[in-house]
Amino acid sequence: MTLDAAFLHALDTIVPSRPGEALSRHTTIGIGGPADAYVAVETTDQLAAVVQLCRRAGIPFFVLGSGSNIVVGDRGIRGVVIENNATHLSEPIPMPRPSDRGTTPDATNLTDADPMPRVLTRGTEAMPGGSAPGTTPDRYLFRADSGCSFAATARQLAFAGYAGLEWACGIPGTIGGAVVYNAGAYGGCLGDVLQRIAIATEDGIEELPAFDLGLVYRGSAFTRGLMAGRAVLWAEFALWRADPDQLRARVADYDQRRIKAQPRGRNAGSFFKNPPGQPAWKLLEAVGLRGHRVGGAEFSDKHCNFLINAGGATAADVAALKSLAQQRVRDEFGLDLQNEVSLVGEGFGDG
Repeated sequence: MTLDAAFLHALDTIVPSRPGEALSRHTTIGIGGPADAYVAVETTDQLAAVVQLCRRAGIPFFVLGSGSNIVVGDRGIRGVVIENNATHLSEPIPMPRPSDRGTTPDATNLTDADPMPRVLTRGTEAMPGGSAPGTTPDRYLFRADSGCSFAATARQLAFAGYAGLEWACGIPGTIGGAVVYNAGAYGGCLGDVLQRIAIATEDGIEELPAFDLGLVYRGSAFTRGLMAGRAVLWAEFALWRADPDQLRARVADYDQRRIKAQPRGRNAGSFFKNPPGQPAWKLLEAVGLRGHRVGGAEFSDKHCNFLINAGGATAADVAALKSLAQQRVRDEFGLDLQNEVSLVGEGFGDG
């Protein structure tokens, strides 16, 4: 796509653009062709302004966080790619107890083809280092810009004695991406604590409660295409006070489990969603794909639901290995593996 000079000039008045930027430099798997235009925003105001400019001009855009959980096609992404570096985190705001205002609808309790692994009722179960069963802990509201590192934010808050996101301390990506995919691990997910988000639209900024986001297992209204042309600006989530030492111990345990189980190096994260009651890695191992390689793309020997760039991998290699895995699992078990990693842009060996 050729972007006209008037549009590029308007874009440059918001934030400088770079034409033809190689997206392989900005993804954790190290794969991806060029962007027609690439910008890096530092604030949510800049992010909203770029989104509104693109929408009004009819130019597609893609918001890139840390570059995890995606594979970009070999021909890149058309339109404007927006690197999101908006990273403000608010101070804690005390929240009313549920008994004072009623309960909030559970954002995960919606029907979808991919059900949530479980529904949590925070405040009535034993908290790590916090309140006893049957009591309601004091909750605090935090607002984080969508470009905040999800892992770093979770770690910072856990170490400060706020529980509810400690399971996320090893998850790559940004707060915005965590909202889009309802990121989760070790029995928790963002939908357990998410309260509200703000999105940029063509007409301005809109705030939405978590209940309206259709949060399901590793998905949301965003992943189902119901929020096209919108971008997450910030998210608010409710955490509760707990013993910092106990939270640090829990984080250390999660860190060790990740180091032991997950590969380092170039990868995009867990590649397939887990079918109900069945870890995807076990299915891949059962059909002989541990360590299997197509071109430079390989299912890791360490954890075979991690598709890694073993050297010189292309998006076409990834797509071929993905299709092979889906076909083998379908033939052997009658199950359709769904991507957890998004394939975006053009050039996946499809002409």
